[in-house]
Amino acid sequence: MLADWLRRLTRLLLLALLGFVAVSVLLVLLFRVVPVFGSMVMVERKVQSWIAREPISIEQQWRPWGELSDHAKLAVIAAEDQRFPVHRGFDLVELRRAWEASRNGARLRGASTLSQQTAKNLFLWSGRSWARKGLEAWFTLLIEALWPKERILEVYLNIAEWDTGVFGLEAAAQHYFGVSAAGLSPHQASLLAAILPNPRGRNAARPSAQVAQRATWIRQQMRNLGGAAYLERLY
Repeated sequence: MLADWLRRLTRLLLLALLGFVAVSVLLVLLFRVVPVFGSMVMVERKVQSWIAREPISIEQQWRPWGELSDHAKLAVIAAEDQRFPVHRGFDLVELRRAWEASRNGARLRGASTLSQQTAKNLFLWSGRSWARKGLEAWFTLLIEALWPKERILEVYLNIAEWDTGVFGLEAAAQHYFGVSAAGLSPHQASLLAAILPNPRGRNAARPSAQVAQRATWIRQQMRNLGGAAYLERLY
């Protein structure tokens, strides 16, 4: 009896695993071609607002690649993931540096790539559990295998959180500067990139000294990368 029960349990677990793999692959393939008008982080923020009895409205408008400012694309890469065009989802160089710094007594810092952030924002909840990190790694591998680099950045820019209830570059550009996602200047783009990846409590239109200093550094990095021509490496 016990052996039969274990076999049935094993079969059910295997079927559940295969089902999860199939559904996750289908979702990633679907989002390769259709506009993304929501994310799990947006759902999480809505649920949190209901629990806190402080309802929020979600602002997000999808904009395709050609309607997203090249300055913003480059600024986000410069700020968050300068090896984005060449890594396969995980920046081993930054991971090694973070690990070595922690061994020398520094606080363990994040080394999350844009691919990881896209996977986390789109499919998962926030938090630091090992279960979530494992799922993040799985979805990161999937989108790197099934999406081109420009699609990963396109989706990230359309679902990234830039303020409470403000998601995506179009909503952020209008919220902070009253312009479209296509109309962002290098200065405005650097300020938006400077408040990532934890934007709540920061303001791109009225930057603190720390945010302004980081935006200056980002603009310098944008120049060091060679300007908008650097985006050609995504292809």
